[in-house]
Amino acid sequence: MSDDSLGREAHYETSNLRHERTNDAQHDLYDGSRRGPRRGADSDGELDKRHSNGITTPSTEAKDSPSAPMKTKSNPPEIQSEVTYPEGGLRAWLVVFGSFCGMLASFGLMNIVGTFQAYLSTHQLADASPGAVGWIFSIYVFLAFGCGLQIGPVFDRKGPRWLVFAGMVCIVVGVIGVGNSTQFWHFVLTFSILGGVGTSLIFTPAVGAIAHFFSLRRGLATGLAATGGSFGGIIFPLALEALFPKVGFAWSCRLLALIFLVLLIVANLLIRTRLPAKVGGNVWPDFRILGDVTFALTTAGVFFIEWGLFVPLSFISSYALANGVDTTFSYQLLAVLNAGSVFGRAVPGWVADRLGRFNTMIMACLLCLASVLGIWLNVGGSIAGLCVFGVLFGFASGSNISLTPVCMGQLCEPEVFGRWYGTMYTIVSIG
Repeated sequence: MSDDSLGREAHYETSNLRHERTNDAQHDLYDGSRRGPRRGADSDGELDKRHSNGITTPSTEAKDSPSAPMKTKSNPPEIQSEVTYPEGGLRAWLVVFGSFCGMLASFGLMNIVGTFQAYLSTHQLADASPGAVGWIFSIYVFLAFGCGLQIGPVFDRKGPRWLVFAGMVCIVVGVIGVGNSTQFWHFVLTFSILGGVGTSLIFTPAVGAIAHFFSLRRGLATGLAATGGSFGGIIFPLALEALFPKVGFAWSCRLLALIFLVLLIVANLLIRTRLPAKVGGNVWPDFRILGDVTFALTTAGVFFIEWGLFVPLSFISSYALANGVDTTFSYQLLAVLNAGSVFGRAVPGWVADRLGRFNTMIMACLLCLASVLGIWLNVGGSIAGLCVFGVLFGFASGSNISLTPVCMGQLCEPEVFGRWYGTMYTIVSIG
């Protein structure tokens, strides 16, 4: 064979080899575009920068590299942004403390409903029927939970700062107004409307902000923050019971408003969000989320839980008075109930992170049922029996405030937590 023939054969073999390598490279590139970028391709600097913002996105180096896969509409969601959570740290725990202060004021006001109801029934509104007096506090609870329908989406889009400030103004002005009220419509305006709207403006951001910083430990963090309401239920009924005969109803309410003002200033400074608002969102309610069957069933379950739990909370003091228990101890029963609730909000949250949030909620509801049917219905005017019921029911019912947002948080993204939580409690408020 001639030298020219050998040269041509070598040239053809080299060309074929290059063509095969080109096909292999194109095949690898196509496979890579379907699999997405490798995590190892990101530089440490890019990872640190993106993790500090709490969001993981594909590296810009990988996008600019000629060998990197191109983004296409068929890329799977795992190569898009993935939310990460600090699960602790100074900033996260300061948010929890701010939420604690906010709930100490807002849920503290809610937990003294029984004290106000018992006092007004025997003083300013003694001529009114118990049913009429009950409407004051029913409207309050409805607005405290129902206003979340609008407050939740605003929180998702605008953050907590102005919401908490507005809630502070409503609660402080409302409580001062209660002290100066003498007629039925006065109490509806001050306690029911101002107090109810103010409570909703505080606790919706207080609960929603925690979801921006915790996921695996969300039950514990929310439970610790929710203990603020329980401490308020211990401190404020006892304080009011001591202040009423000494300084009168009006000045007792003014001192209470001053305490709320200090607590809510701290809450306004510390409660904050971390994740950016969801692209394309708005500040208007959207009932289409009820099309999610799991969310709809969870909302229905919470509706019936709240409906049952507020009966003992609202009437335990009046029940004791009707059964011959002295006035002092009747007011103190709320403090006994809330003492049990302190542990009932923190401990179930810790347990829920390990055994499951919905599982723990079911166990707490069964304990509530057992305490009502087994103790309260049979206790009458027994002081020992009322104390046992107060501690047990307080422990079981306390988990409701801490576990409900955690259970619901498993159904949605943290960026829309406020909308989902507010919509749920708007429906629950009817109960």
